[in-house]
Amino acid sequence: MPQPATIDPAPFQSSVMAIEPAWIDYNGHLNVAYYNVLFDRAIDEFYLPVGLGPDYLKATNHSTMVVESHVRYLREVHIDAPLRITAQLVGFDAKRFHVYEELLHAEEGWVSATCETMTVHVDMAAKKVAPFPQDVLAALERVRRAHAVLPMPAAVGRKIAMPAPK
Repeated sequence: MPQPATIDPAPFQSSVMAIEPAWIDYNGHLNVAYYNVLFDRAIDEFYLPVGLGPDYLKATNHSTMVVESHVRYLREVHIDAPLRITAQLVGFDAKRFHVYEELLHAEEGWVSATCETMTVHVDMAAKKVAPFPQDVLAALERVRRAHAVLPMPAAVGRKIAMPAPK
């Protein structure tokens, strides 16, 4: 798989994405389900310099699957909003990686939502979690080094809980 010569130390940035009309709910804004679609499309772009994605599946019969996800909805977006997603690699090991994403208004820069995921590498024939090959681990390490200069997002590791009674 082709590898980039360098990986920018800034968080990964997706292409600018548009909201499809069918994704708008009866409240007049993006339905919660489609935030996940946008985050997933951005991760597909993030995969390319790492050596994962559809070509990797065809060549190796291995893929990735999200096993845990936490989305926070911070500000609604509407049909005409241009969107971009940033992704930061929080950590990885031999079989999984942890990514934090932010959905941004592409022109104004404000954060609409965040998504934190844990993703595992899967042998599709055995339907079992399997170690990444060395070239993917090396690419993840390059991303980790590039992202090491970034501050850890305050929202990483948040849990859902009721506020303590006052």
